[in-house]
Amino acid sequence: EARSIKKLPTLIHSGLVAVYGTVVLNRIVLFLGTDDGQLLKAILNEDMKSNCPEVLYEIEEETSIFPKLRLDPVNNNYIYLPSANKVRRIPVANCGRFASEQECLSAKDPYCGWCSFSQRCTLKENCTHSNRINGWYNISHAPDKDLKILLSFPAKYQVVVTANVSKILTFCMIKIVTAVEIFYENVVVKNSSCFCNLTTLTITDNDCLVLEASLSSSSWNITQTFQLKNSSVLQNLCFCVTSCSRCIHKGECASCEWIRVSPVTTCQVKGSPLCRKQRLVNILRSALLRLSGLGGKHISIQSIEPLWISTLGKSEITVKGENFTRASGIKLILTGITGCKPDVIKVRNVLNDTQMTFALPPTRKEAKSICIQANGKKCSPPMTLHYVSLPSCSRITPNTSWISGGRKITTTGRNFNVVDSVIISDDQRSNLTVSRCPGNASEYHYLTPSLSHAAEGKVVDMMLKVDTTFIPCVKLHYHPDPVFINYQLHTELDPDLELKIYKENDNLNISKTEVEVYLSYMTGAQTKKIWFSVQNITKKPDRSTILCKFKREGTDKIDFSTVKVFVKLGNFEHEVKPTSSHIYLYVLILLPIVVGVIIVSFSSFLAAFIVTRYKSKELTRKQSQQLELLEYEIRKEIREGFAELQMDELDVVDSFGTVPFLDYKHFALRTFFPESGGFASIFSEEMPQSRDQTSKDESFNMLHALICNKNFLVTLIHTLEKQKNFSVKDRCLFASFLTIALQTKLVYLTNILEVLTRDLMEQSSNVQPKLLLRRTESVVEKLLTNWMSVCLSGFLRETIGEPFYLLVTTLNQRINKGPVDAITCKALYTLNEDWLLWQVSEFKTVTVNIIFEKIPENESGDASQTIQVNVLDCDTIGQAKEKSLQAFFNKNGFLYGLQLDEIGLELVSEEQQRELLDIDGSSEVMEDGIRKLNTISHYEISNGATIKVFKKKANTRSDVDYSDEHCHLILPDSEANKDVKGAGHKGKQKFKVKEMYLTKLLSTKVAIHSVVEKLFRSIWSLPNNKAPVAIKYFFDFLDAQAESKKITDPDVVHIWKTNSLPLRFWVNILKNPQFVFDIKKTSHIDGCLSVIAQAFMDAFSLTEQTLGKEAPTNKLLYAKDIPLYKKEVKAYYKAIRDLPPLTTAEVEEFLAQESKKHENEFNEKVALFEIYKYIVKYYDEIVSKLERERGFEEVQKQLQQVKALFDEKKKCKWH
Repeated sequence: EARSIKKLPTLIHSGLVAVYGTVVLNRIVLFLGTDDGQLLKAILNEDMKSNCPEVLYEIEEETSIFPKLRLDPVNNNYIYLPSANKVRRIPVANCGRFASEQECLSAKDPYCGWCSFSQRCTLKENCTHSNRINGWYNISHAPDKDLKILLSFPAKYQVVVTANVSKILTFCMIKIVTAVEIFYENVVVKNSSCFCNLTTLTITDNDCLVLEASLSSSSWNITQTFQLKNSSVLQNLCFCVTSCSRCIHKGECASCEWIRVSPVTTCQVKGSPLCRKQRLVNILRSALLRLSGLGGKHISIQSIEPLWISTLGKSEITVKGENFTRASGIKLILTGITGCKPDVIKVRNVLNDTQMTFALPPTRKEAKSICIQANGKKCSPPMTLHYVSLPSCSRITPNTSWISGGRKITTTGRNFNVVDSVIISDDQRSNLTVSRCPGNASEYHYLTPSLSHAAEGKVVDMMLKVDTTFIPCVKLHYHPDPVFINYQLHTELDPDLELKIYKENDNLNISKTEVEVYLSYMTGAQTKKIWFSVQNITKKPDRSTILCKFKREGTDKIDFSTVKVFVKLGNFEHEVKPTSSHIYLYVLILLPIVVGVIIVSFSSFLAAFIVTRYKSKELTRKQSQQLELLEYEIRKEIREGFAELQMDELDVVDSFGTVPFLDYKHFALRTFFPESGGFASIFSEEMPQSRDQTSKDESFNMLHALICNKNFLVTLIHTLEKQKNFSVKDRCLFASFLTIALQTKLVYLTNILEVLTRDLMEQSSNVQPKLLLRRTESVVEKLLTNWMSVCLSGFLRETIGEPFYLLVTTLNQRINKGPVDAITCKALYTLNEDWLLWQVSEFKTVTVNIIFEKIPENESGDASQTIQVNVLDCDTIGQAKEKSLQAFFNKNGFLYGLQLDEIGLELVSEEQQRELLDIDGSSEVMEDGIRKLNTISHYEISNGATIKVFKKKANTRSDVDYSDEHCHLILPDSEANKDVKGAGHKGKQKFKVKEMYLTKLLSTKVAIHSVVEKLFRSIWSLPNNKAPVAIKYFFDFLDAQAESKKITDPDVVHIWKTNSLPLRFWVNILKNPQFVFDIKKTSHIDGCLSVIAQAFMDAFSLTEQTLGKEAPTNKLLYAKDIPLYKKEVKAYYKAIRDLPPLTTAEVEEFLAQESKKHENEFNEKVALFEIYKYIVKYYDEIVSKLERERGFEEVQKQLQQVKALFDEKKKCKWH
């Protein structure tokens, strides 16, 4: 049967910018992103009605959420929340907020369920033994949708409430709603029913009587609303008792019935003609009263202030209008997002006929509709009330004031429009409220109060007062009032006056706009004033000078003998004294002395010059220039390097968009086959639509069964490893094929891993136990690497992924901060000395405006965008394109839509439009025909230039592939001896020494240090004092093996753990981000990550390092950090050891869950066939081994059958 589609909106909310929907347990779940950084979750029922959406997460900075929300493809219990500065991984439910089973299930959240084992409301994955019967149950176990509430009236004034499903009640509430008030009745709960006496019922004549009943048991919760209706059978009874509400009081409820209605249903009465006649009389009576002025007048609303309040609510808002004093039942109705109950608020105080006040409750961030209702009539036209988060401060300018106060301060931040006042907290006096100047939501202007009681400067706290709450903002530094020394008035330019005021230097950083200067003089008995214009303030080491000018336009003469000069700054006003004439006397006395000093100094300089000139004759002119320039460069680079180390700190990447995680299949394949691209591509193919054919293939089924025989598989592996031509590569491949074939049987694979590890220990314990698992020379060692990859993939994605991607992105940002040679990829800023670009010349930043046109490939983009991009003047055009595309991605959170080699750049100017290319006819040709790549400076592009991005034609040759016939920043050797044009060094030869630039390594290390440490500590820390199951299990396994072998040296176990986890897994990940993310790893990034990985492994080493001055730089960079890291690593190992041991059931449950996650990821048939190839290759050796061992007779027969089946396939040209 066709059904009409609902046209009304399902959910209304202000500021929605992102929507993602999914279906869980036949319920639609909507994840909603807002423009103020909220992630909401709404659940729709069968009627497509929303519950009151829950706030899952709020971004503290309130940055807008990007349009594309996505569930984690590996673990759907998390959703990715992209915003302008980072991507967050947020749980899809906050089940822990429900304290009881009843709350958990009645919340109707399909993600949440009750965990019987821990007696908590959890996600299924967080519940131990969740797969057992009744171990974890959710709303699918809640009562049937036909559950209903039944009402009965056994006695006068009494109502009994029961459910149609008999179960002991844990909660009952009965609420009576009339047209005027709401009453909560006192109820008595008895087993499966509850009852109450309607003692507070207000009798009305309009039949608007509603009863709302709520019942709860241990596993369900139900609320239903009923409206009292007249019975159609005995309508005449209404004339006698007026309405059914009176029937209850008279105990005559047989004539009335209760009808289930929606909670928002308006009472509608259908009575007898006599009842309607009576109501008509009542209406006419009310009309006569209103006409006579005795009844209530209709109120009108003019304004509501304020309409912006914080989430704390507001103790008083003012409503202005008319006819307030003669109205009754005044209330304010506050309606928010769809699905949430509106707030009905009674008037707090009617001040007079035109003003009244209300108190608004606290709530979450959102825009709500607000209206006023009175006299039982319709609400006034709605207005919008904005609830916003508490205000916060980010910066204060200036951050100082003089003690007398009155300085204008500007505080920037957000949501200042809800601030009532600014308070300066002074520990010697009560809080001072400051006067406010006009501002807006992001700027708050005010004048500082006086602290004249404080003789010296002090620091005070500035706080924001929001209603009754004080919010710390920033600190304000008070300094003594400025000291003005004297002034000089120049009148020789009459009628213009020039005034110089001298003041002592201080920390106030006074600007010229803050200073007011005036001059007073006497004209007879009258005092007149001249206000000067402050031109500038100049600061010298000994004092500051304020230059003021005034242009006289009148004919009044100034009596300079009566002149007084005043300076005013806020509340501070001071008379400045004129310059003393004694200064000129000092000048006359000192002049001969100064002249004498100059003569002596000149003589000394002349003598030194003669000596220097004499010595310089011993060197050639060329050598002298080289030494001079070399000394200059060394001094300059050392000073710049020192300053950079002290001041330069990398801004952590503003935005890296969504973390581009690889899916599990590609992550696993890249770790299983890091150097075997062919095998990775075979397994990357999509699985066939049906696996029936595979299941019917007897040969593969028998081979799989054979491999699942533990004794056979262990014997097979040991036999293969004894074959001389079974190489290390073969061992690694076999281990990876085996991992894929047993991907869905991780419990069994783990058992095999244990057996093989014990066997390996037996081999190495007699020789060097510390060498165990150090290399990858056996099947079990590669198998352990793969096992760690499988079991830690979730932990890697959830905990390590974001800081790791941040490190890679930050490294890229740091490298691109300075020059990068486009040919060799060497850079000025790097961690690896081998990749250091030390031949660089001077460079500067150029800010250009890049225009991105709308393209069909970019579905998410707007029509056209102009983005400011910072490039270097030494960047090639290709590098400028890379930075432009990255800037687009950082701003928008999505790619432009075209690849690097698909776009071109065009310089836009008034004269012409010119395409920019790395190589064109204007390119500089150097010796030996080598062409230098064009740069930003080559095209003379300056700050503010406009460049347009355009799509190149399909057949246009790519300009990013260079040959040995090109160069960029590293010039041919012959070019190094040419003259360099530099400021102050024209004609001088510029020499470089690599060691001068080693400080760049250290500055790069300092700049990314916080990011590196965050990554390290996310690896060797225990979130919530819990270790990943795989790590805890294997470390306990190693401890147990050491104990069984009587190994008492703690260093041995430490080394075993280090070889099995950090060396075998983490270093492999740290050096290969392309295993985890969908990115390309450059050779330069690889070099930098190698330095970081080396420092990571040094932290796990027990050997004390003794480094000298000649040690490699990659060791010296982190030499001072390693001792601290070692302490943290030892504490990490100890913390894992001290955790309670895992039970076998817990380990097997984890492995079973991981197996289930990865079902149908790989084509196991391919892996089985590769294993079979090795069996066939060494078939005779394997059979011989089986014949020598006891108990393998049946296995031999199975092996022969497998071979026969595959041989038959071969005859049929199956392969």
